[in-house]
Amino acid sequence: MPTYILLSILTAEGRKTLKEKPNRIFEVNREIEAFGAKVLKQYAVLGPYDFVNVVEAPDNETIAKISIELGSRGTLKVMSLPAVPVEEFIEKIRRK
Repeated sequence: MPTYILLSILTAEGRKTLKEKPNRIFEVNREIEAFGAKVLKQYAVLGPYDFVNVVEAPDNETIAKISIELGSRGTLKVMSLPAVPVEEFIEKIRRK
């Protein structure tokens, strides 16, 4: 399955929810899996984003649906990026 990077920023409501219920993160992961995707890695980070998730999903449409669903709740903003393994990238740029 293709790999995607999800960069997320918590809103004020999202920070409040997370503070009151930290395990909500794992509930969201299960919701992502219900859409047919799989969370491979998850990191809380410092800087302009709050979380970085590495996710596998069947296609762009699935990851777009996940991003819209999560973002529509008003607790976070999501940026979805398709990720290409470096080996595949090198192979494709070598082709003529």
